Formats: sequence, C-alpha cells, structure tokens
Amino acid sequence: MEKLKKTPLYDQHVALGAKMVPFAGYEMPVQYAGVSHEHHVVRQKVGMFDVSHMGEFWVEGADATAFLNSVTSNDVAKLTPGKVQYSCLPNATGGIVDDLLVYCVNDTKYMLVVNASNMAKDWAWLQQFAGNFDVLMTDVSEGTALLAVQGPLAAQALQSLTDLDLGAMTYYTFGIGSFAGVSNVVVSATGYTGAGGFEIYIPNAHAAAAWDAIIAAGAPLGLEPIGLGARDTLRLEMGFCLYGNDIDDTTSPIEAGLGWITKFTKEFTNSAALKAQKEAGVARKLVGIKLLERGVPRHGYPIVDASGAAVGEVTSGTMAPSLNEAIGMAYVPTASAAPGSTVFVEIRGKALKAEVVSLPFYKA
Repeated sequence: MEKLKKTPLYDQHVALGAKMVPFAGYEMPVQYAGVSHEHHVVRQKVGMFDVSHMGEFWVEGADATAFLNSVTSNDVAKLTPGKVQYSCLPNATGGIVDDLLVYCVNDTKYMLVVNASNMAKDWAWLQQFAGNFDVLMTDVSEGTALLAVQGPLAAQALQSLTDLDLGAMTYYTFGIGSFAGVSNVVVSATGYTGAGGFEIYIPNAHAAAAWDAIIAAGAPLGLEPIGLGARDTLRLEMGFCLYGNDIDDTTSPIEAGLGWITKFTKEFTNSAALKAQKEAGVARKLVGIKLLERGVPRHGYPIVDASGAAVGEVTSGTMAPSLNEAIGMAYVPTASAAPGSTVFVEIRGKALKAEVVSLPFYKA
C-alpha cells in the first residue's frame, strides 16, 4: 500500500487535535471540533482550511494562451492579468479529465490549479498537447502549500498580514504580494465554500509560520481551523461540483450543468461533439434534490421512478447544516430535471420522495 503523504501543516493539525483521514493520497484533517460546528464558523465568521494537497502547474511561453484555449473548455483569451477562471479539461470521449482554475498573470504566464487526486493524470494529459506549442510547463505542486481562509470576516482577519488590498479584491481575482513576511505570494479571492474569502499559495517552507500567523491574527474574530468534512458540506450547499462524485471521465460538461464554462466561440478538445450534444440535448442532467421524507441521500444511491426502476444516481448528499434539510446532487432523466419535479431516492430498499430544486441550495 502506498505511503500517505503529509502536507507541511501536518504537525499543526495533530497539535490542534484534528481527526486525520486518508484523502487523495494525503493524511488530511477531516474535522477538529465537529463538521456542523466548523460549517457554521465559516458561514458566520471565518475559518481556515489546509488544502495543500491541491496541484499547481505553471504554463509559460509565447503560445500559453493558445495552448490553454485548445485544452480547456472556457475561453482563456477573455482573461486579463489578475483574473481567475473556472474551467475544465474535456477528454476525447465526451467526459471530463478534471475541473480546474486558470490564473492569468499575463498572456504568456498562467497558473493552473488542479485536483489532488488528478495531478498525475492532468499532467500527462496536458503534456500530450504541449509539444505542439511554444510553452514550458512546470509542476510546483510538491513545493506549494495552499491555505483557504473562508467566511465573511476573512479580509478583516488577513489584512494585517499582507500589503495587498484585500477589500478591493473582487471574486475570482488575485494579486501577488507579501504575505506573513514572504514575498511573491499569490493571494486570490476564490474558494469552495460560497462564504467569500481568500486562498493563499505559499512555499512549503513558510506554510507553518503563515498558518500560525493567521491563527493569531484571526483569533479576535473567532477564526478556527476547519477540516475537509465541512469543506464538503459547504460546497454542496452551493451546488459546486466535486470531481470523482458529480463529474468524472464519463460525465459531459453539458450534462453536469457546466455549459456556462463551455465556450463554443473557439475550438478545443472534443468541442465539435460537445457542441452537437448541446444542440441535440442530453438524456440526463445533474440537478439539486431535496429529500421530502426522512433520510439522507448519499453518493451512489439509486434514483428510481414511480415504479421503482433505476433511472439515475445520487452523486453527492448530506444533511445541510445551514438549512437543516437533506440535500443532494443527482443525475436524473432530462424529463425530470426541471425545478419542482418529483424524483425518488432509493434508501435501504425504500423509495423516498425528493424534489428537484434550483441551485445553489443555500442563498446568502
């Protein structure tokens, strides 16, 4: 069995009493004081996640924009320096290699942020095409730590540690400046919680000191460390896709409701087939569901019709702490995908009634 990796903040987590679990090849904190408590801390105040397991690739060169536009679904040419874009890497068979963030430093220099479990796959996929362009790719994942400070008080908690004006930073923008005494740190107004906040990319050697500085600066505002359990409930309340659950190598961006990041104003991997699919319509769609009977929908539970025949599947589900409702995301037949439609989730042999609802579940 492969030995689990540790992030540079492992000792901090253990000292804080985190429950550690294997995740994407790493030992990661799933919770500290409890998932529901940590969820509310982020929604109402501010919390900090260690997401150093994520992957970071730099793409530089004269053809950087053209290269990225040929392999990602969104339109990289629309980015200007300091902007971030959500996108995906379509595969050749109608599915998704990964979803990712594209950071534009300038039109010859970009940073890609990819999912931890897909780092090697994404790198190999991109390398197939990079040789056709004047670009240099560098994988800095192993040397880069990532801290996500999320919640309405995040800017207040962090401002004393950086020369960047966090209050002026709008959603999906970033700056490069000093942070906790370290220069050339990427700080972005991004996150996976829907609660606002920032993500800080810092060299491993400085990660522990930065973590401790943030804990100290945020203490008067009630900042707490937050585990991956609450990260999942927070993202699910927002209807954000999780790779491996809601999207994968077999799900198309059109089925997954990611048409908004799939721009047919340019050509990219498998774009002709995806465009045809969009025009013809898809047989299934990823939707939000709310259980109307007692139970919790979980990943892999069947979606059945009124006669009990399987017609789809739950991809993510939880008891939402902010809503006190059992919610999930599921692939259902397109005929049942409109908000207000009734579907049934099979839980331990019983078909429980659920309603299709519009996303996000949680509206601030």
